[in-house]
Amino acid sequence: MKRRKFITLIGGAAAAWPLGAPAQQPAKVPRVGILSPAASETAATLTAFREGIRDLGYIEGQTIALDFRLSKGIMDALPALAAELVRIPVNVIVTDSTGGTLAAFTATRTIPIVMGASGGDPVALGLAKSLSRPGGNVTGTQLLTGLSDKRLQLLKQAFPGAQRVAVLANPTGAISVSEMPKAEMAASRIGLRLVSLSASTPAELRALAPAALSGSDGLLVMPDAMFWNNRATIIGVASTARAPAVYPEREYADDGGLIAYGPNVPAHFRLAAGYVDRILRGANPGDLPINATSQFDFVINLRTAHALGLALSPDFVSAANEVIE
Repeated sequence: MKRRKFITLIGGAAAAWPLGAPAQQPAKVPRVGILSPAASETAATLTAFREGIRDLGYIEGQTIALDFRLSKGIMDALPALAAELVRIPVNVIVTDSTGGTLAAFTATRTIPIVMGASGGDPVALGLAKSLSRPGGNVTGTQLLTGLSDKRLQLLKQAFPGAQRVAVLANPTGAISVSEMPKAEMAASRIGLRLVSLSASTPAELRALAPAALSGSDGLLVMPDAMFWNNRATIIGVASTARAPAVYPEREYADDGGLIAYGPNVPAHFRLAAGYVDRILRGANPGDLPINATSQFDFVINLRTAHALGLALSPDFVSAANEVIE
């Protein structure tokens, strides 16, 4: 073969290589950031999200990558963790807690944000224009938190003689701030007087002495992500004080709390997986309505009742959808 002809053939082949190369590149795996105050990736909420993603056909590590940023109950750490996810950058951020959603929203107005469990009103918080059409980069599930009246009713029903109830609230938490006036009104209607207990950090919770519940006939715990991640501390204080307590999520009862009533948070995270799937397939988060699950838990831990020497009527116990014995 003549030299000139050989060079022409090689040159033609080389020119063709870049055209064929892109078709052989592996598809880019979407990255989903998980921003949560949880202490571990194995928390029930995050496990539920993983199950939801798997049920939709995704394979973690192969067709989807999950980047976890967990603050371990320290809410002040969430903004920096949100900024880390934005720098990666991830394709979607799934948030756990109102604080997590606000931190993510402050960090980005372009990356889609899916609320896995966020209390409060997204419209009032400036996260969305409306629930039916959010209009920005935030969508997902709204955790219904206005249930203090129902929890107080349950406490009064279980212990009719109760008159004075301590309320554990986070003065820096959006939910506690909005719920306390509603709780006061609900208490006055059923003949209860509320006494406020405050804690805004895990250290303040650990410093909470059982004596703080002295003279109280019960304890109401407000919904709060920091409380949820330090629920063993709260349950321990209530148990030592032998105070009947009502909690906002079932995980408290699972871990030894007496009574829990509230929305099923893992169910919210399964719904969040569906939002992520739709966004990764091209949906605009601003067009996806914000919803809430209709799944609620009313759990009674009879083991705890027996340990505290508390008697609950058969009618009250039979109303629960789950009893731990």
